[in-house]
Amino acid sequence: MLSNPPKSSLLLHRINTTTPTPATTTTTTTTCHKQSQPTILPPRQCPLTSAAAAAAPDSVTRFHTHSVGPNQCCSAVIQQISAPISTVWSVLRRFDNPQAYKHFVKSCHVINGDGRVGTLREVNVVSGLPAANSTERLEILDDERHVISFSVVGGDHRLANYRSVTTLHQSTDGQGTVVVESYVVDTPPGNTKEETCVFVDTIVRCNLQSLAQIDENSIGR
Repeated sequence: MLSNPPKSSLLLHRINTTTPTPATTTTTTTTCHKQSQPTILPPRQCPLTSAAAAAAPDSVTRFHTHSVGPNQCCSAVIQQISAPISTVWSVLRRFDNPQAYKHFVKSCHVINGDGRVGTLREVNVVSGLPAANSTERLEILDDERHVISFSVVGGDHRLANYRSVTTLHQSTDGQGTVVVESYVVDTPPGNTKEETCVFVDTIVRCNLQSLAQIDENSIGR
């Protein structure tokens, strides 16, 4: 993460960590008919925004199309990096070492697996976030297409059913890299979808800015 990010420190507590006090309600007795069934809304598809879609070639756009439930939100963040894809990928693909560029991560250790798809890691985060740790599973690791994806499968946090996909693409000038990271996550109780996306976007953006700084410094830019 870049030192003293301009806005992110103000947004780290946007996820409400307390359970809202229920308001006083009036109970009304109603008659339930056996034939009445709750309406279950099917998941909708969350495609990339036009900007993100333009940055990602068609061959990988499908990785960023998430199935989104009625109580979930999704978004995508784009980062330009003045470094070749090979340099960026060498850092990004290390599922066992996210703290190399994710400065909100205090420590990480692999609890099962050898770095291939299905590997589980336990991540401990720094204080100040509405989380203590998370257990994450590697879902995709494609060295040819430069695609990595993980999902959160457990831990002490409020971002349930979080799944992230990150892809790398050559910039239009052919000299750098475009990173597209999209995600889908449950909206925590007491928060709106907009608040959740603002919070997660801030974390993702800080991570990708840190990745850019590390990669650009490694090649002397």
